[in-house]
Amino acid sequence: MAKSYYSFCPPLPHLHNRHYPFQFKYPIPNFPHQNLILLHNAPSQFSYPNFLIKSLHSNPPHQEPVNVGRNESYQQWDSLTSNFSAAANIPFLLLQMPQIILNARNLLAANKTALSAIPWLGMLTSLLGNLSLLSYFAKKREKEAMVVQTLGVVSTYVVLVQLALAETMPLPYFVATSVVVVSGLVLNFLNFFGLLNASIWRFWEDFITIGGLSVLPQIMWSTFVPYVPNSILPGATAFVIAILAVTMARTGKLSEKGVKFVGGISGWTATLLFMWMPVSQMWTNYLNPENMKGLSAFSMLLAMIGNGLMLPRALFIRDFMWFTGSAWSTFFYGYGNIACLYFLNIISKEFFLAATVGLISWIGMAFWRDSAVHGYSSPLPSIRDLISGS
Repeated sequence: MAKSYYSFCPPLPHLHNRHYPFQFKYPIPNFPHQNLILLHNAPSQFSYPNFLIKSLHSNPPHQEPVNVGRNESYQQWDSLTSNFSAAANIPFLLLQMPQIILNARNLLAANKTALSAIPWLGMLTSLLGNLSLLSYFAKKREKEAMVVQTLGVVSTYVVLVQLALAETMPLPYFVATSVVVVSGLVLNFLNFFGLLNASIWRFWEDFITIGGLSVLPQIMWSTFVPYVPNSILPGATAFVIAILAVTMARTGKLSEKGVKFVGGISGWTATLLFMWMPVSQMWTNYLNPENMKGLSAFSMLLAMIGNGLMLPRALFIRDFMWFTGSAWSTFFYGYGNIACLYFLNIISKEFFLAATVGLISWIGMAFWRDSAVHGYSSPLPSIRDLISGS
């Protein structure tokens, strides 16, 4: 199908906001009967049973035309969901600070061995996930989500600095990590403000794609050691595959869909890394139920609240990847561990019921309000739009 090129700012009233401050130029199919909104990137898509999922690639937030009578409520919900995402920084900051403060006290008391209980490799994995998602949201120009991921990068890096001072993290790994962190933060914010050369940004995207795809299978495999042999084969194999995929994409050896698929791998691998955290935690709980006594119910509540606050925004902009990762962490990491603590009689019935009612009410409110501002009579069309990315 022939392609046309247009360059304009969307004229719809509700699109004149901070998410669309620039003009863009993109190829689009010639659909004569549709009003198309031109966004930052052409949508990427792949087949998934009976759906067409377009959120694999780092696309800008979806916005759709609304009737004039709905403009005000639509804009209000747009603003509120952005504020909810920004508010997620509070529980996430509270979640990290106790560990940072405890580490600082142990360092001042020359009790370096206490920091050996913190797995630096796990912290490094989390840091890579935050950096990948920071790139994803920077490309989508989701400022509030960018701040959340930046906070994750900085707070995790502070812990790694403490581990390096305690000599529990090898110095060469720490130096390499520092270079990656500083480079990642600078490149992401330069790209956000349109000050970065496109070729440099492509190199950074290739780097986090290879890194994320290499780490994910290795972490998944290592979770089940010693029930499976201790091996680096999963990570090494994924590393080779990632190198080949990126090389083929950059040299024109893949189809257009293949190139877009490779371009979206970094975002999904980062999301899957975070989604794997509750799986690993549940597996540990299953093997050692007694260890649950050392799990903080308050920390799990903060994790549930922090991820839950981002769900309305992910639903509103129809970002299936973001919604999937946040929902998984909300239900399986935060609420899932709270449920485990309750069934093991570690927390009170009142605490568990309050968390349950609060979570159900929040999810119900998010879907109800989203349906209302889009003119739907039930949440089902919103779910359909979320999955299809439309």
